[in-house]
This record gives sequence, structure tokens and C-alpha cells, in this order.
Amino acid sequence: MNSVRIWYKKSGLVIYTSHLDMNRCFTRAVRRADIPLWYTEGFNPHPYLNFLLPLPLGQSGEKEPIDIKIEEDIPLDEIGRRLNSVLPDGLEIVAVTSPVNKVNEITEARYIIDIEFASGSEAEGFASGAAAVIESGVLNAEKRSKRGIQTVNLCEFTGDFSVSYAENRVRIDTCLATGTQRNLNASLLVDSLLGEFGAQPEKVSIARKEIYTANKKIFE
Repeated sequence: MNSVRIWYKKSGLVIYTSHLDMNRCFTRAVRRADIPLWYTEGFNPHPYLNFLLPLPLGQSGEKEPIDIKIEEDIPLDEIGRRLNSVLPDGLEIVAVTSPVNKVNEITEARYIIDIEFASGSEAEGFASGAAAVIESGVLNAEKRSKRGIQTVNLCEFTGDFSVSYAENRVRIDTCLATGTQRNLNASLLVDSLLGEFGAQPEKVSIARKEIYTANKKIFE
């Protein structure tokens, strides 16, 4: 049995596919690619396929990890080639590696958030306002957790934060707490910032670019 880490890109209309359907999609793809998945033991065996950090609905990802276990020795690049031949548009294998870090080592992720407004003045006003709010260190919002809905300060979950604008578009480049211990959905940050100013954008796109362990080391 060999452990393999698959890295995939998720874009296009596929970003609106639920996590459950993504699981089904990859399970079928692995079978169609003739990759011998290892099955768990016990009363109800199932193929071992673990999305380490599922993307929220509507968000894209540049390099997202899935761990699988296989029962044969297959070259890593061959696994990627086989999967890319059967995956639908919007899903692409960008790398296949042996796992290095454990999922509980993930601490944060970098996001690029693009927001389009109807006018340049709206974009400029929101950009300056969002920067001021984050710099103030206080942005309270209701956040769902295992203990129910709580009011939390989102700034405590936000690391690096920069915002720029050009014409009617705003771009936010930020690192957010991500992982099994602390986590902030980028959508909640965006919605809370927009709500602070009653801003109504024409379009919002959120992309996860990189995943980090402690001290901003790339998760491998």
C-alpha cells in the first residue's frame, strides 16, 4: 500500500460543485483511470480518498491536495496523466507527490479576492474603507463553529492583508487562518467587509493560491 498526494486545480463552473459531488467525481475518475485504490477494512469498506482542505462552494483553487492510498507501485507522473485523461473541464491535476506534511500542520492559506463594482468611485471607496477596517484590528461577525454560532473578531483570523483597485475592480491579497484548529472562510471576510459599507458589488471571485504550515512554509 502506497500513500499518494494528488494536487488539483479547480476552476470554471466546477467551483459550484459541492464537496460531496467532488468526492464522487474523483472516486469515479480514479476508477476510470485504472488506479487501484486501497479500501478501508471493517464492516463497510470504502476507498481511501481524503480531501485535506475542501474548498467552500463557489471558490477556486490553484493547488488543492487529496490523499489516496493505492495497492500497486505506479509512477507518480503516470497517475497524474491517467487522471487528467478522464477528469472533466475545470479539474486538472497539477502535481502528484508523496506526502510530506500532515493535515494538522496546516495553519493558513493565501487568497486572492477580486471584487467588481459598477463604478470606479465605488471601488476606490471600498478599497480604502476595507484597508482601514483591517488596520483598525476590529471586524466582528457571526461565525459558525462546533460550539454553535459565535460573534468573533475576523481580524484575529486575518494575517497579511493588502488591497488595491484599478478602475472599477478591487483586489484583496490576504492570508487567512486555515486548518483543523482555526479557520476563516474567505466568503465570510468578504461579506463582512461589504456589509460594513453597504457595498453591493457586481461580481466577487475568490481563489485559494497557496497553503502554508507554520512560519509560512509551503504545505507539501
